[in-house]
Amino acid sequence: MSYFSEALAAAFRLIIQFDRDIFFIVWTSLKIAFVATISAGIGAIVLGILATVSDFHGKRILQHLLNTLSAMPTVMIGLILYGLLNRRGPFGEYELLYTQTAVIIGEACLIFPIIMNMTMVGVQSADRRLVNTLKMLGASPIDQIFPIISELRFILLTAIITGFGRAIGEVGAAMMLGGNIQGSTRTITTAIALETGKGDFEMGLALGILLLSIAFLINLALQMLPAKPGI
Repeated sequence: MSYFSEALAAAFRLIIQFDRDIFFIVWTSLKIAFVATISAGIGAIVLGILATVSDFHGKRILQHLLNTLSAMPTVMIGLILYGLLNRRGPFGEYELLYTQTAVIIGEACLIFPIIMNMTMVGVQSADRRLVNTLKMLGASPIDQIFPIISELRFILLTAIITGFGRAIGEVGAAMMLGGNIQGSTRTITTAIALETGKGDFEMGLALGILLLSIAFLINLALQMLPAKPGI
C-alpha cells in the first residue's frame, strides 16, 4: 500500500509542477481527438440525418451495420488502416503511417459510426411533426438538414461529446497507426502503456489521473445538457 501511495503522491507532484512532457502528451491527445471528432462529426451528422429522412431499401441493414461498427475492436480498425497506409499499401505513397494524421484518421473511423448511429436514433425519436412539416413544405432531404440540426442541437451535441470521449480514450489504433513516437504521436493512453511497461509507474499514474479528469469533465458536460431539449 505504501508503494501505491508514494507513487500517487509523486504523480500529483508531476501534475502540480506542470511537467513539460506530461502536458505535451495531454495537448497532443486533445488536439488529435478534437480534429478527429470535428472531421467525423460533420459527415456523420449530415449522413445520419439524410439516412433517416430519406426512404430507401436497406435502412434497417444500415443501422445494424452501424451498430456492428460501433462495437468493432479498435485494433481491427488499426489493422485495416495499417494495411492501407503502410508503404506497400494503396496509400503508402502519401507516407501517412506513424503521423498524427494517421491517428486522426483512425480515431475518426472509430467514432464515425457512433456519432452517425446516435444521430439517426435522435432524429427517429424526435417529434415526428418536425420531419413531416418539412416534407409538407416541399423540403428535400438536403433542405431538411439545417432545420433538424437547429431543433436537435442538444441531442447532436451529446453525440459529438460522446465521440470525443471515445476518441481521447483510444489506445489500440493510436498505437498501431501512430507508433507512439515521443514528441509527435504519443497520446495519453499510449504513453500510459509505455511508461508503465518501462517501470515509470508514477508518470503513468499522473497521465491516468489527467485522463480520468478529462473523462469526468466530458461526463459533466453531458449531464449539464438539457435532458429534454425543446424540439
